[in-house]
Formats: sequence, C-alpha cells, structure tokens
Amino acid sequence: MTDVLYRWPNAAHFGRRVPKEKFYEHARVNTALREKFISEVDRVTWAYDLAEATINLAGTDEVPDIAVFQIDAKGADVSEPVLSAIDTSMPRPLVFEISRDIAGARENRMVAAHKQLGTGAPKISQYFSTAWLPADTERQPLPTAITLTTLYAALLEPLTNVEVRPEEGMSEVADRLKTIGKLEREIKTLERKLRTEKQFNRKIELRRTLKTKQAQLTALSER
Repeated sequence: MTDVLYRWPNAAHFGRRVPKEKFYEHARVNTALREKFISEVDRVTWAYDLAEATINLAGTDEVPDIAVFQIDAKGADVSEPVLSAIDTSMPRPLVFEISRDIAGARENRMVAAHKQLGTGAPKISQYFSTAWLPADTERQPLPTAITLTTLYAALLEPLTNVEVRPEEGMSEVADRLKTIGKLEREIKTLERKLRTEKQFNRKIELRRTLKTKQAQLTALSER
C-alpha cells in the first residue's frame, strides 16, 4: 500500500453537492444504515468526473467514467456500509476522499473498492485505503494511462497490499486479495491452535498444514 493523494485535474472539476437522501432512493438503506449516514456524514460532494470529455481518455462499458466523491466526516471516520451504499447507487466506478478534523488538524484518506459493472447491481470488492494523511500533503499527478480502464486500475493499485501483475486486471487483483485475506485468517487460526495443542502427532499435522498455507500466501503475494 502506498499512501498518496492525487492532484485531480481542474478540467474534471464537478463540484456538485449530493444530498444524502439521493442515496436512500437508489440503494437499500434500512433504518440502521440511515442512522449511520446521519451520524457519520456531514456532506457528500461529487468533486470530480474523470471522463473522456474532461481528461481525454476513452471510456469503456466497464469504466464509462470515474467519479471522485469527497465526504466530510462528522466524526473520526465514515464506515464501509455507508461507502458501499453510495457505491451501489452510482452506475460508475467511484474513488472516495474522506476528510476529518482530529484535534484541530484536517486529515484526508483515499479509499475505493473495485467495482464491476454489468446487468443488475454492480459487484463491489472489499475496500482499500491509504492511511490518514495531513490535508496539506503534497498531491501527486494522476498515473499515466491510455484509457479510463487503465487509469482506474492505476488509481486502485497503490491502495492494495499487492502489486498488480503484468496483464492482470483489477477484477483479478480483487479476487487475489480476497483469497489472501482468507489465507491470512486461516494462518492465524492455525498458529493459535499450534500454540495450544498438546498432542505431538497433532502438532506435526498442524505445522505441515501451516507451512502449506504460508507457501500459498507467499505465491499469491509475490509479483
């Protein structure tokens, strides 16, 4: 994961505030989730629209454009269920910038999930995020890309814990990260069992399984 904030192009500036009620109309927002919106979100702004008309990169059915949403948090953060509800309501990939005030200091973090568009509801992966960064952090130019699809992959890559392999799309990266997360949880469980297991034969079996899982994790994590 690379902690980076991007310098979004002026030509792509949109700057339209989106009422929270709009998301209630287009996503399944129950009472508990609505309360999260109310308690966590101060303001949502559709800040930038990265599209062929604004940054001269061709879109595709998979990535027609990329919307950058800035969210002002009321408290320490905005939770993933809220982000997912916003994501689900929009028929385009989203990149979020969340802002908060902590002890009088303004901080931002960039967060996004890989979104696959298609018939029906979009498929959204787990969320990837930078650390919290001071609001005056020097912003980096957008990654070099030849289409909006390659730009989308390049925007997401620094947020993940793995490098994108040559010819690997972000849907494959999202699947790989899901498997990595599952293996990491299994390894922690095996390590915990190994520490408490008393039977010698059972310890040997657990250690063998643990080494197999660790090897699988290494293979998935390497470029």
